[in-house]
Amino acid sequence: MLFNNITVLNEKLKIEKNRYVLITEDRISYIGSEPPQEYHGREVDGKGKLLMSGFFNAHAHSPMTLMRGYGENMILQDWLTKKIFPFEDKLYGEAVYWGTMLAMAESLRFGIVSTSDMYYFCDDMAKAVMDSQTKNNISRSIANPAGISVNELESFEEMKRFFRDFNNAADGRIKVDMSLHAEYTSNPDTAAALADYAGSLQNVNMQVHVSETKIEHEECIKRHGMTPAAYLEKMGIFNVPAVAAHCVYSDDDDLDIFRKKGVTVATNPVSNMKLASGICNVQKVIDKGINLAIGTDSVASNNSLNFMEEIKTMAIGCKTISNDPTAVTAEDALKAATLGGARAQGRMDSGALKLGNKADLIVVDISGPNMHPVHNLINNLVYSNSGSDVIMTLVDGKVLYEKGEYSTIDIEKTISQVEKATERILERL
Repeated sequence: MLFNNITVLNEKLKIEKNRYVLITEDRISYIGSEPPQEYHGREVDGKGKLLMSGFFNAHAHSPMTLMRGYGENMILQDWLTKKIFPFEDKLYGEAVYWGTMLAMAESLRFGIVSTSDMYYFCDDMAKAVMDSQTKNNISRSIANPAGISVNELESFEEMKRFFRDFNNAADGRIKVDMSLHAEYTSNPDTAAALADYAGSLQNVNMQVHVSETKIEHEECIKRHGMTPAAYLEKMGIFNVPAVAAHCVYSDDDDLDIFRKKGVTVATNPVSNMKLASGICNVQKVIDKGINLAIGTDSVASNNSLNFMEEIKTMAIGCKTISNDPTAVTAEDALKAATLGGARAQGRMDSGALKLGNKADLIVVDISGPNMHPVHNLINNLVYSNSGSDVIMTLVDGKVLYEKGEYSTIDIEKTISQVEKATERILERL
C-alpha cells in the first residue's frame, strides 16, 4: 500500500507534508518526498489526511465491555461489591470472547492498534485477539486476598500454562505478561513468588495496579510501613520491565523508584476522574524521565475506548491539578499515546512512523471544520481532534478498519453475541 502526498507525524513528532509512505508486507519500507519507483498496488490519496503511529492502550480490562454502563454514580467500593464483582462471578469463556471482540472492534475504530490487558479467561481473550488480528499484551491477573499457599493457587498455574501456550503467538502479536493485581489484593508470599517466577523467564513484562486510590496508598503504609511502590520494589515485582497502572497518589520517592527500575507509568485519566479517584500528575512523571503511557482502564469505569478523548483529558487534567497551563505539551501527550505505550509493551519496532518499523498506523481525517484553521496541527490533534476522525487503522500493515468497515470482525454478529451474553449473565444474577 502506498500513501500519496499525505501529511505525516514523523518519528520525532514533527509534521511533514506531501510525503509518500510505502508499506511492504508488515513494515514501513519507504518514506520520501517523491514516489517510489515501480510500485504497483493500492494507492491512497493523502489529501486532507494525516498518517501517524496508531495508539497503544497501556492498561485495560477488555472483556469488561460487557459491563458498560452497568454501575453508574456509585462510590468505588459499592460499585465493585454490588455491581462488578457479582457480574464477573457469572462470566464464562464465550462471553469473555465476545466482550473482547467488541473491545477490539471499538479499539480499531478509535485508532488503538495494541492493548495491555489484565484479566482472566485468558485463552478466550487470546482467541479474540487472534481472530481480530490485533495486538495485545495479555496477563492473567494474580490476586490472593485470602493468602492461601501459592502452591494451591489455581490462578498461578493458569498463568504459567497461558504463558507456555500463548507467549509470542500469532506471529508475535500476542505477548503474555505477568500480573500482580495489586498490593492490597495479595500478600507478600504471593508477590515474591510471582516476582521469582517472572525473573526466571526471558523477555517478560509485569503489569500491576499501583496507588490508584488514596485509601489503597495509605492502607499499604499502615500494613507494611511503606508505599505500594516501595513494597512492590521490595517484593521484586519491578525486577522485570513493569507497567504501573494509575499511580494517582505516587509520591516523589515512588517516582524515583520507577525511574531507577525502568517502570512505565500508565495513567488512566478518564476512569480515575469518573470514579473520583483523582488524577495522576503526569508532568512530574515526565520531569523525572520516566516512560509515560496512557490507558483507558475498563469500559465499565470509562464507558468508551475513545483514545483521542483520553489524550486530551490527560493533558488538561494535569494542567488543572498542577495549576499550570504550561504542563504537558501536545507533543508529550502524543508521545505517551504512541511511543510510550509501545515501549511499555516491549514493542520496540512500533510506536513511531519510522522506516523499518512495523506498520501499526492510523489515518486521521484532518479536513473537517474542527481541524481548522491550522495554526499548529499537533495542537489540533490533541485538543480539537475527535475519535471519529480516525478513518483507517492498520496492524502489521493490514487494514483492519476503514471508514466503518472491518476486515476481520463481523461487527453485527459481535454486537448481537455481546447482547445475548450480557442478558444471560443478568438472568443468572
